[in-house]
Amino acid sequence: MFTGIIEKVGIIKKIEKEGTNLHFTIQSSISNELKIDQSIAHNGVCLTVVQQEKDTHTVTAIQETLDRTSLGQWTEGSKVNLERCMTANARVDGHFVQGHVDQIATCSKIEELNGSWYFHFNYKPTDQVIVEKGSITVDGTSLTLVNAAADHFSVAIIPYTYENTVFHTYQAGTIVNIEFDMIGKYITRLFEKYRTTILQ
Repeated sequence: MFTGIIEKVGIIKKIEKEGTNLHFTIQSSISNELKIDQSIAHNGVCLTVVQQEKDTHTVTAIQETLDRTSLGQWTEGSKVNLERCMTANARVDGHFVQGHVDQIATCSKIEELNGSWYFHFNYKPTDQVIVEKGSITVDGTSLTLVNAAADHFSVAIIPYTYENTVFHTYQAGTIVNIEFDMIGKYITRLFEKYRTTILQ
């Protein structure tokens, strides 16, 4: 479980293919603190550390993960958001994030607002409900929704978030990972079950 508050930005140093899997070796200032089998969110994707050496760690993405996320488009030198799993006694400064990406979205436009930014994203319509001022995770970053709609949404980004996450690398056309709010997903599924029962 994560909170969507990014700890550090890492750099992909090496990508190795093994069968249908991809191994990513990432350099960061927290890599030396990690342990094998530890779960780390990389751009919002929960991955397990399989190797750790000095200031780098390695994680593996299987085909299912590559199909559902943007990881297959990563290249050596790319930056990634990193967050270690939350501890039981920690404050939840963002919102509850599972690290299970629901789908990808495309950055359609970036508006600079003299000190902050609006990032606009398009995504494939889904039965998931997003609401104005609700929460969403973009590449692992917990954000508040603006202009929430069935196939697009916007988020407002302050300078700190812009500089300390991968948001400063985005441009129109950038593919990102999104995870809908966990509570909203459970409520949606509950109503689906209720409607099915009533119709029967």
